This record gives sequence, C-alpha cells and structure tokens, in this order.
Amino acid sequence: MKSILIIPTYNEILNIQKLLPDLLEMYSSLDVLIVDDNSPDGTAAYVEKISQSDKRVKIIKRPRKMGLGTAYVAGFKYALENGYDAAMEMDADYSHDPKELEVFLTKINDYDLVIGSRYIYGVRVINWPIRRLLLSYFANLYTRIITGMPVKDGTGGFKCFRRKVLESINLDAIKSNGYSFQIEMNFKAWKKGFRLIEVPITFTDRVEGTSKMSKKIVREAIWMVWKLRLKSIFGTLD
Repeated sequence: MKSILIIPTYNEILNIQKLLPDLLEMYSSLDVLIVDDNSPDGTAAYVEKISQSDKRVKIIKRPRKMGLGTAYVAGFKYALENGYDAAMEMDADYSHDPKELEVFLTKINDYDLVIGSRYIYGVRVINWPIRRLLLSYFANLYTRIITGMPVKDGTGGFKCFRRKVLESINLDAIKSNGYSFQIEMNFKAWKKGFRLIEVPITFTDRVEGTSKMSKKIVREAIWMVWKLRLKSIFGTLD
C-alpha cells in the first residue's frame, strides 16, 4: 500500500529533529506529512529544509494554532487528494514508538482501521501521573458504555485508516478536537461496518515539549459520546 504518516505539530522542534530522521531511516517506503500550526519555535522551517532533500517529507503550514482534529482532517484530505491507500496518525513527542508502525503497516492489509491500544492486554502506559492515567482509563470506559463501541482505547491517537474509511466519512463535518476527534472517527468507522482491530502499544509520556491537554478537551469528549449516540439512534450520523 502507498502509505502516509500524519504528524500534527505545534512547538515540537526538539522532538521533530529526532523523530523525522528516525522515521526516514526506519521506513524507506513511507511518506511523512507534518501539519504545523505556525509553531514559533521553527518546527516548520526545519521540516521544509528536510523536505528539500527528501521527497518523502511533506508539510502543510497553517496560519495559527487550530487544533489537533482539524490538523488530522487536513492531513486526511491531503492523503485522499494524493492517492494514498492508507493514512496513519502519530504524535510528534515519542509517546508513540516509531518501531510499532511496522505492526500497523502489516495489519492494515487485513483490516480497515487499526487502533493502537494502551488498554488491551492490561495497561501499557509509562511515566504518567496516576491521576492522568485514571482519567484516561475511565474516559475510555465511559466511552464504551455510552456508545456501545467495542474499543478499549477509543481516545488514542496512534492508528491507521484505509482510504475507503476516510472516503466514507464527511470530513468537512468533523469539528471536534483532542480526545473527542479520535472517538468520533472510530465511532463513525465502526457504525459504517468497517473492520476494526486494536493492537497493543506502549505509551510513554513525553520528555520534550509540553502537553496540549486542557479542560476544554476533556469537556468536549464528555459531550461528544452522547452526541454520537443520539445521532446514531436518530439516523443523523454524518
């Protein structure tokens, strides 16, 4: 499959300077798309420099900080417009292990959506404060109960979509960000009857940079699950 890895960035220069060379060395046939929200730390300038010498590196520069969900939507549209068969999501901060991408690239041959799961076969999270771990774990339990979606890690952002899944979803109608974006995409893929699989990953808290987590993101996710359930019941799911 012709595959592209989408990585949203905002002030991730220290991470992207290590991650991008690692990815290019590990995966010779994988393209990498950075969607940068006008990072003041020079992230976009560094990526542009690399892209001049390696055509596998692509960049979308956005005018301001616009959020994770819209960054992925921009990346998905780029993937569809440029003939990619599969599009992957990954964080820039090494919380997702680049070595585990190999599993996604293999599994996507047999499934439509491959989800990296922190909560299948136990809890696989390193260096998170217990408060944040409990918040994440119970947020996913809450999501499963309200939506009925059989996914143990519905809020994670390490995954791979087949082209046909993205084509089936009205990307212009996706307005959510953060956790709720991940829930919404998973739920719509599941409701449309696509083949989903969770694969175990090990999530490690970031070392460089700062987390983009906020109370607004948590509140949005709490209401999103009810919105999705009600839309599903009344047949108005996009």
